[in-house]
Amino acid sequence: MRDLGLHDDFNPVSKPFSSSSQSELTHQITHNNNNNIQYSDLAEFPPVTSFESTQFAAADFGLLPDIPIYSAAPPTSFEGLSGDANNNWNVGFDYVDELIRLAECFETNSLQLGQVILARLNQRLRSPAGKPIQRAAFYFKEALQSLLTGSTRPSNHAASSSEIIQTIKAQKTFSSVSPVPMFAGFTANQAVLEAMDGSMSVHVIDFDIGIGGHWASFMKELADKAAESRRAAPPALRISALVPEEYAAESRLIRENLTAFARDLNIRFEVEFVPVRTFQYLSFKAVKFADGEKVAVLLSPAIFRHVGTEFLNDLRRISPHVVVHVDVGGQMGFGTAPSYRQAVIDGLEFYSTLLESLEAANFNNGGGGGGGGGEWMRRIETFVLYPKIVEGVEAAGRRGTPWREALVAAGLRQVALSQFTEFQAECLLRRVQVRGFHVYKRQAEMLLCWHERPLVATSAWRY
Repeated sequence: MRDLGLHDDFNPVSKPFSSSSQSELTHQITHNNNNNIQYSDLAEFPPVTSFESTQFAAADFGLLPDIPIYSAAPPTSFEGLSGDANNNWNVGFDYVDELIRLAECFETNSLQLGQVILARLNQRLRSPAGKPIQRAAFYFKEALQSLLTGSTRPSNHAASSSEIIQTIKAQKTFSSVSPVPMFAGFTANQAVLEAMDGSMSVHVIDFDIGIGGHWASFMKELADKAAESRRAAPPALRISALVPEEYAAESRLIRENLTAFARDLNIRFEVEFVPVRTFQYLSFKAVKFADGEKVAVLLSPAIFRHVGTEFLNDLRRISPHVVVHVDVGGQMGFGTAPSYRQAVIDGLEFYSTLLESLEAANFNNGGGGGGGGGEWMRRIETFVLYPKIVEGVEAAGRRGTPWREALVAAGLRQVALSQFTEFQAECLLRRVQVRGFHVYKRQAEMLLCWHERPLVATSAWRY
């Protein structure tokens, strides 16, 4: 994997994640969450206190996860949204029609009818079991029900310690089973590295840092390039990450783990967390810049759901060497669709495809497929995929300029990712060995597809 630039032969920066360390971590996070932090109109995070980085092993945190080698054949057919030759994907799935009608109730404000449809759906979709389309439909039904009853978690509500732990473990599992997160992180990192053109002082503004695992491989590559160039000064990496105000506990974990990893690689490292609400007021004035560093911007559709696309007009002021957009959403406009109906249709197609690909990985891993993949599959669905479905449903119907049009209007032009990036992405898929995935180039965009259905699309933009 050294030839791939994905270096998974590192020494862990901490001890393995054990039940006792999980208990200690739960105590620490709970203690931090009970501090009742108050934010002003321009929110600032409280000073980061000491947080024991050894409570999370790099692997459990999602840093450079080991990918198992699979070799068995995947399930032979997909019975879901795109199953028949005429693309009549809802034949035999009356609950899909009901789900779409429920989504339409939000547009017509027919909430009483929505309750009736929801009662029928609750009878049909009692649990997240069955084929991928059934499980995807269940999660969309749950998301719409939460929206209808007003029971979604408030956006400013911090996750509990248990939720944080479960989310990190689910992200780790997702990264070790599916090439989707690895492809997304790798192609973005490679686009940034190539745009830096050998610079050893890099500043990345990350609009979707997640739990930060994708930055470990970037650091390793940066350290290797510094060693090859035999420069006396160590490389420097600064990350400015936009995060929700309630992300304080997760931010501490990200800082501690990435700082420890950078220290082992002899990289001068700094990470700053910028609350989304602050960015809404100040745009890029909320971000600190330094002379001599090359700037890159990493975008995803999630930020546009929160703050719109108007801030893209300010990009020219910071002179980024590259703007990278990573869309893990099937290229169907999910989350920015002009209606609840379209968001549900597009989302069902994307998530049933993603679940199908996960079933194939489970089949190869000895799970037999067909039944939802067992406990690890349920953990991914609950703590990784369902929150994204809820976020997309809540954002449905919001009007705004599509991100691609907004980037062009801001004066950016799309540039092709390198053939080297494409070659390494294909090597990554050969290592995973789950048949059905393939890399596809659509104009200047690089896509990861599952049986010709896109799951990830990475594009690079420059002035």
